[in-house]
Amino acid sequence: MEFTIGQIAQLLKGTVVGDTAGIIHSAAKIEEGKPGCISFLSNLKYENYLYTTQSTAVLVDHDFKPRKAPSTTLIYVENAYLAFTQLLEEYQKVTKSARRGVEQPSFLGENTQVGQDGYRGAFSYIGRQCQIGERVRIYPHAYIGDNVQIGHDTVIHPGVRIYDNTIIGAHCIIFANSVIGSDGFGFAPQPDGSYKTIPQLGNVVIEDHVSIGSNTTIDCATIGSTIIRAGVKIDNLVQIAHNVEIGKNTVIAAQTGISGSSKLGEQCVIAGQVGIAGHLSLANRTKVGAQSGVGKTIRKEGLSLSGSPAYDLTAHLRALAVLRNLPELEKRLQAVENERIDTANNAPS
Repeated sequence: MEFTIGQIAQLLKGTVVGDTAGIIHSAAKIEEGKPGCISFLSNLKYENYLYTTQSTAVLVDHDFKPRKAPSTTLIYVENAYLAFTQLLEEYQKVTKSARRGVEQPSFLGENTQVGQDGYRGAFSYIGRQCQIGERVRIYPHAYIGDNVQIGHDTVIHPGVRIYDNTIIGAHCIIFANSVIGSDGFGFAPQPDGSYKTIPQLGNVVIEDHVSIGSNTTIDCATIGSTIIRAGVKIDNLVQIAHNVEIGKNTVIAAQTGISGSSKLGEQCVIAGQVGIAGHLSLANRTKVGAQSGVGKTIRKEGLSLSGSPAYDLTAHLRALAVLRNLPELEKRLQAVENERIDTANNAPS
């Protein structure tokens, strides 16, 4: 696909300084730009590349003032990073909307309704009594169980497994090999030391505009629902246990595990490899640093946490500073102790 710089500026409501007729056919990092590419500059530590890049055009913030003449055409927009994201979204719509129809072999169960203009790839399986919205794309080797609901414009990538009774909203993306609705980890200890499986009778509810990364697992509820609220973004390799609730617009990075019945508030940010214990709550806008372990409920909104067990980020950083100085502090303490012993030994009897 090719667009002129002028067309892109019109789409993004931007202002061009330079050649509006230049042709754009792809995107690139500003430091890797080539003719025909468009890039963006939002972090000023990359400004030097603006004067050497070969990209045909670069998106910049409306208040940006170059130190010297740039080597490329500039498109001034309100927010360069968000505008670049919007541009990629539009490109994706054009390039990926072409897939329609049904490839064979594929399976469609009894009393299942599928909306118009969708796509079902080869070897996909859709069970009985499902409701599939319009323009839904289901890629090859995806499995969708019975009584599943999927909203309009949602994308199910190859190898995804969606168990019975799952509800998925509109404009969601579930990436390859994720598993939605498998049994939660529920076992009751018995007097003889064995464990008896607790039936998992609930489901998973995923609201609109949710993104779920590859190889992520979201367990169904024991009873009721495991709930992922609207706008949540989940990275690859995340484990969400039974009866968890994730609040709106929360972001969760890779290799995080959230134990059963915990509830995360809205707009939380959970970094990579975080562990969250069961049956606790995190207030809205809580931020948890990488490799932290959260073991208690956080009631105050907007806190930043770090460490294992996780506590206030500022206090944790101070503790780390002390920890780094421990070898030197030990030497100083030993010197004081040695001096005390020498003084005691040399004292008159």
